[in-house]
Amino acid sequence: MQTATLGWVSIVRLGLVQAALGAIVVLTTSTLNRVMVVELALPATLPGALVGVHYAVQMLRPRWGYGSDITARRTPWIVGGMAVLGGGGFLAAVATAWMSVNLAGGIALAVLSFFAIGIGVGAAGTSLLALLAAKVDPGRRAAAATLVWGMMIVGFVVTATSAGHFLDPFSPQRLVAVTGGVSLAAFLVTLVAVFGVEKRVARPDDAHPAGKDGAEEKPEFRQALKEVWGETTARRFTIFIFVSMLAYSAQDLVLEPFAGTVFGMTPGESTKLAGVQHSGVLVGMLLVGALGSNVIGRRIGTMKSWTIGGCFASALALFGLVTAGFWGPDWPIKGSVFFLGAANGAFAVAAIASMMGLAGAGRERREGVRMGLWGAAQGVAFGLGGFLGTVAIDTTRTIFASPVPAYAMVFAIEGVFFLISAWLAYRVDRAGEVISAPLDVTAVGEETLAGLGGR
Repeated sequence: MQTATLGWVSIVRLGLVQAALGAIVVLTTSTLNRVMVVELALPATLPGALVGVHYAVQMLRPRWGYGSDITARRTPWIVGGMAVLGGGGFLAAVATAWMSVNLAGGIALAVLSFFAIGIGVGAAGTSLLALLAAKVDPGRRAAAATLVWGMMIVGFVVTATSAGHFLDPFSPQRLVAVTGGVSLAAFLVTLVAVFGVEKRVARPDDAHPAGKDGAEEKPEFRQALKEVWGETTARRFTIFIFVSMLAYSAQDLVLEPFAGTVFGMTPGESTKLAGVQHSGVLVGMLLVGALGSNVIGRRIGTMKSWTIGGCFASALALFGLVTAGFWGPDWPIKGSVFFLGAANGAFAVAAIASMMGLAGAGRERREGVRMGLWGAAQGVAFGLGGFLGTVAIDTTRTIFASPVPAYAMVFAIEGVFFLISAWLAYRVDRAGEVISAPLDVTAVGEETLAGLGGR
């Protein structure tokens, strides 16, 4: 049966939701982090643990995805999730300001706030992805993934720049006001962006998700999760996401200290280097979006090949950083970091597009559960990867007298994980399962994957 799909205007509108989500997250995970460590002179482990709470809650993503599957409506979950996220972001700023006068009370409120942030990100993000997966035409998935995630990066940049302007001169009161303003604006943008979008592409049977026999089509959550985990493709894809995102996130807290310690860069210079990396990420995403879809009138490669290629390129870039450490100041470090960002961006957007394609494979009305399962794997990997990356650096630096071999070993291990990820991506749909017709490579020009699998 032919079903309506999202047009580009609707995809852009949903991209605004992702940008709004990113606007709140960047303030809570970056700005509040800096305020706690610098202005309040608190241990860096405090914001690290709070961000860890945010990621730990992502384990509940499958449950939220299941909820949107059962109701057959994603919009209420997106709006509700953004409301919780906005409230959590505002309370996190209040908690940070409160720490300056009542440390224990502020920390207690911060824990609750970051828990709410995790719930909001998980509920809104999972349902948004499920809606895109179910309603975006297969030929547009790569471009749609590029557009939506590119808008999230734009949300990061715009929020960081504008909020940074209004935060000076800094005071706890300004922090609360600016964060509250951003949270409110993000929620209002979400309301406008999602209004009427899902209704235009709804199927006649969406209003009756349980079907005629109800009990068979509307199982308990544990049964639904067991059914999805029992699908070989979904299970292998989950493992791939976890390993690849572990490699992807482990570099986040390591790269800037590496630039400062080994290449003698100042804080300002290493921050600019991070900007070079994010520019590379955006270029990589745009490359896949343009060449891997029908945007230019001809599709080059499949999402599977782009995902595997991005993993190999990421490994190559990390091995290049290993060489850079031993080579010294003459090494073109900016070029290496830009290449790493481009490889990561290509891998990430191809994986996301593949995720959107595979979400509809297998049993119907399980898109939310699959997206939730993969989102949980991604969230746990992000939290664990950042933590293990810093632990690995501290551990290896106690072994080696020079910091160079310590960083080299960590980058090399991350590169090996990306090589393993490429192998896992290749195996995702090699289990002999038949992916449903809408994802058949002959039907959609090889737009599905065997690939990947966010902030």
